[in-house]
Parts: sequence; structure tokens; C-alpha cells
Amino acid sequence: MSGDVPRGSLCSTDEVSALIEELQYTLGEGPCVDAFKNDQIVLEPDLADPRIPRWFAFAPKAVDAGARAVFGFPLRVGAARLGALNMYQSKAGDLSDDQHADALVMADVVARWVLDVQADALPGVLADELEVGGEFYFVVHNAAGVVSVQLGCSITEAMIRLRAYAFSNDRLLRDVARDVVTRELRFG
Repeated sequence: MSGDVPRGSLCSTDEVSALIEELQYTLGEGPCVDAFKNDQIVLEPDLADPRIPRWFAFAPKAVDAGARAVFGFPLRVGAARLGALNMYQSKAGDLSDDQHADALVMADVVARWVLDVQADALPGVLADELEVGGEFYFVVHNAAGVVSVQLGCSITEAMIRLRAYAFSNDRLLRDVARDVVTRELRFG
């Protein structure tokens, strides 16, 4: 993640976790977005009946995909905030104390690995180990540039418009972006 914007996912463990990541990227909301943005652990043991109503777009789609509980753990080393570790369960319920402790350890291991791998990369270049298998949605960033030119607006506004279009048409952001880049869809 960078700033307040999800940039992509390093990996996912199955189809449900991949869709959860895709939804967070498309909608700009969810446990990892909040964990990163607020630099706090996010625990939601029941997406269908949440303790705190939030993620009005994300939650129903995640439940439909098979996630009933979600948890986000910030990835950080010192002051360096890198993203968030996302976990889900197919049934409602809190993490056990052991699961919570394991998630904290895993978040620390992943954060340190990312820093170690990136330290060997050239300045301004993403390390190969991070790019292989990662889903960084380069097509979305390309589409944001296209929309920015079409509408004469900032890249930030173009991303907002792409997300809004995807949400209002019940599509994934990357699919909308592909249509923009292949000139099947035009803004303005």
C-alpha cells in the first residue's frame, strides 16, 4: 500500500482470499485498508452481523464469496508501514489467542521479508521477488492515466472515477481498467 490507496497484493492462499483482496482494491474499503490506514489491527468476527457497521460495499460481497470473518494486521517495521496481512474464516468467530499471536508473528515476518528483499533492488524499482506472483494491477494505473487525459483531471480523481464506475456497474476494477486500456470504454 502507498498513501491511502491499496496498490495490490503480494499473494493469496485461495480463490476466496484472492477475491477479498480484489474487492478491497476495487472498493477501497475492507480490513486491510483500515489496518493500514489506521495502523491498527482490525478484527471483524462476523461480516454478516458486524460489531461495528462498516464496509457497506465490501462486506456483502465478501460474505457471498465465502468469508464470514475477516482480520487485518498492519505490516510495519519501526516507522515503515508497508501494507497489511489479511486473514479470513469461512465461519463467524473470533481468532483464538494462539491464532492472534500467530498472525502477529506472521505480519512481522512478512514485513521484514519485504524490506529485506526490496533493500537489494535498484532505487525506484520493485524487487523481482515482490513482483513475481504479485497482483499489482498495473493495468489500473495505466487506465487511470488514460482517464486523467480524457477528462483533464488528476490521477487521483481518475482513480476515484474508475472505482465509482466499477462499483456502480458491479464490476471488478481491473476489468474496467482493461476495457479503458483496450479502448472498449471511454470516459468523457
